[in-house]
Amino acid sequence: MSAALEQKLEWLTAQGLAPLLKGILHGIEKEGLRVDAEGELAMTDHPRALGSALSHGHITTDYSEALMEFITPVFKESGEALQFLTELHQFSFQKLEDELIWCASMPGHMPDEKQIPIARYGSSNVGTMKHVYRVGLEHRYGKMMQTIAGIHYNFSLPEALWPHYQRYCGDTGSLQEFRSAAYFSLIRNFRRYSWLLLYLFGASPALCKSFLAGKPHQLEELDQDTLYLPYATSLRMSDLGYSNKAQASLNICFNRLDSYVDSLQKAIATPYPAYEAMGVKVDGQYRQLNSNVLQIENEYYSDIRPKRVTESGEKPIHALKTRGVEYIEVRNTDINPFLPLGIDQLQADFLDLILITCLLENDGEISDVECQMIQQNNNLVVTRGREPGLKLQQQGGEIELPQLGSRLLQQISQVAQMMDRIDNSSRYADAVTAQQAKLDDSSLTPSAQVLATLQQQQISYNQFVMAQNKAHRQQLLDHPISAEQQQYLQQTADRSLQDQAEIEAADRISFEQYLAEYHAS
Repeated sequence: MSAALEQKLEWLTAQGLAPLLKGILHGIEKEGLRVDAEGELAMTDHPRALGSALSHGHITTDYSEALMEFITPVFKESGEALQFLTELHQFSFQKLEDELIWCASMPGHMPDEKQIPIARYGSSNVGTMKHVYRVGLEHRYGKMMQTIAGIHYNFSLPEALWPHYQRYCGDTGSLQEFRSAAYFSLIRNFRRYSWLLLYLFGASPALCKSFLAGKPHQLEELDQDTLYLPYATSLRMSDLGYSNKAQASLNICFNRLDSYVDSLQKAIATPYPAYEAMGVKVDGQYRQLNSNVLQIENEYYSDIRPKRVTESGEKPIHALKTRGVEYIEVRNTDINPFLPLGIDQLQADFLDLILITCLLENDGEISDVECQMIQQNNNLVVTRGREPGLKLQQQGGEIELPQLGSRLLQQISQVAQMMDRIDNSSRYADAVTAQQAKLDDSSLTPSAQVLATLQQQQISYNQFVMAQNKAHRQQLLDHPISAEQQQYLQQTADRSLQDQAEIEAADRISFEQYLAEYHAS
């Protein structure tokens, strides 16, 4: 364990501050494609029985109309977020009739790309903007990208901890600036260590051949319907599905909040010739919000993001710039097809541990050279992570993945010991032990288990996921939702439809004017 981490853990314990970490806040966002009883992509509208995708706070859609997204409230206990996520699944399954929720990150059998429906949010200006943004993604990256699903894990430290931590670090500036700088320190270390999460929890080593129909690729055939790589962990996090040459040149800086914001603002304001050639509005129809490198900040894809809850009509980038970082969003989590929710308590506990470690561990700014090394390591792990003898790059040279992973787990285990003392349990140590087992034996990883199931049962990727879809649906419906939560979710769905109608009725300007004012703000 590094001296810095050890000293901070001793300080937290000696000062009686460690229990504050029980106040960590959690939220989970989980995507899932609607499919029909045969496993084909649902071509139906987002079910009205689930409310409005525009204004429902917990059940919405992401890129495709068929890509549902569940959003939990913020909870102190990750287990409460998981329970709420369970109830969102149960409520939705009641309303979906014969449709299922695809329980894997990579989609199943895809229709012709032109047939994939883009999410729609009604006739209001804000709803039209959300739709046009996704039309822009279609023209820039293709529609297939808009069917990939994942889990986002939101995490923030309790407000009560920050003044103590600021004094410990000897910082005399504003608390807001200190907190943002500390979250960026967490982000930098996360980027250094995130390859470990891809190895431990990656669950997308295979996909349906239709996803890459007519496109060049380096994957192997497992059967006539399935493509894979024998040692892959997370093909979802590879460069499959879309080309991102424009973003590749951005060099978004995660070293400080001001440089991060400036980089994004520049990208949103910088024209990109290929997008200019597409046109913004052609024959009366919008193709994109603008022809710049990014339409809006959310278009920039990264495996972790600094976040701040926005006020009505406020741009996320403005919220960050004026009020600082409030929480971070981990975005590299695959949906585990063996789990009814795609994630479980053990994984959530480990995510907490690695994020606390990333915060407390020493770090320096990431140089261009280290940034390239981080990307190379991630690329190796997503495509070859379980390959025997695979070595990753570190500042001191190459080292085999299991050895490097065990070193990281030794650091994380010290945090686990502190958390278990607070919790009077062994749950955090158990989470670390479970991950060490995967480093000792790669066959225990979700990615290895997916391939083993396909090969042992001699079934395609689609057949495997469909069987899991049905089993999870039955398992969740066998435990009915409470009457109180049923009523809450029903009322929320009904109210969201009313809210959308009110938003549409309140519009007083054209979409053209709305968009111009948005760009100017």
